[in-house]
Amino acid sequence: MEMELAKITAKGQITIPIAVRRQLGLKEGDKILFVKQGNEIILKNPTVIAFKEAQKEFEGEADRVGLKNEDDVIQMIKELRNE
Repeated sequence: MEMELAKITAKGQITIPIAVRRQLGLKEGDKILFVKQGNEIILKNPTVIAFKEAQKEFEGEADRVGLKNEDDVIQMIKELRNE
């Protein structure tokens, strides 16, 4: 288990250690999601979570509309642009 330590300022702010920011893929201006699981609080990158949820929602859609490869996608885009 990897561990990092951060100090809380008088305003309740912390600096997230660089190793943690890299693991979560966080950069300046990003938001952090705090998730309570039992007695623990877990930090998550909400952008990654939203992307994964979007992937789940679109799972199987390519098959449903008959897209088998990149050429099919390009053809569909061309057809939509001509409408």
